[in-house]
Amino acid sequence: MTLRENSYDLAGRLAVITGGAGQIGSAIAKIFSRSGAKVEIWDRHEPAAAEGVLRFRAVDVTDPGSVSRAMAEAARDLGGVDLLVNAAGVTGPTKNVADYSPAEWQLTLSVNLTSVFYCSHAALQVMDRSRSGRIINIASVAGKDGNPGMAAYSAAKAGVIAFSKALGKELGTTQIRVHSIAPALIETGLLRQMDPEMVAANFAKIPMGRAGTPKEVAELAAWLASDGCSFSTGAVHDLSGGRATY
Repeated sequence: MTLRENSYDLAGRLAVITGGAGQIGSAIAKIFSRSGAKVEIWDRHEPAAAEGVLRFRAVDVTDPGSVSRAMAEAARDLGGVDLLVNAAGVTGPTKNVADYSPAEWQLTLSVNLTSVFYCSHAALQVMDRSRSGRIINIASVAGKDGNPGMAAYSAAKAGVIAFSKALGKELGTTQIRVHSIAPALIETGLLRQMDPEMVAANFAKIPMGRAGTPKEVAELAAWLASDGCSFSTGAVHDLSGGRATY
């Protein structure tokens, strides 16, 4: 499916995108930049083909010290931070709970959930609460349904959804809005981390009969980042091809 190149009014906005070297993070970074935002992407490894309009910073989002330093430096270099997208994530192992090791469980939660707290906490130290700001967290429909064989991932994404709801309420009287996006299967490299039978079972749950694309996630993120989305916060925005039932 081909989507036209849309743009949104993000002129003058200053954005940090974690997991920016990944396919979803990269797609969000590109549409933000095309819409006028100044963008810095965070990842463990520099992307092979970063666009010249994007800044890159190596950050371990599971390390609170690394995150705090990076956010302060980003605010200094960009001139502030208005937009934060938490897109860093891993699927973790596909196995039953009885077969998980504590280390596997902890790593999956650290990357997918605890990093969202670290980055959001750091962003709130530098965001101007009287200025239009956005924190957008990439969750998953697994956080609603609970995928068997993916308990750690499901639990982490459920935590991202609840965190976003709570933070949105806390910031309700400010100009900072908080959102989570809950995709179903998206055509990225993460699919290759999953067991093929698990992928097939999840495809079968999507009424539209296909996976989403990183660009479709980016389109929703860009609208959420814009002033066009003004009377919504603490919300979960499904991107599931009809799979989500609540």
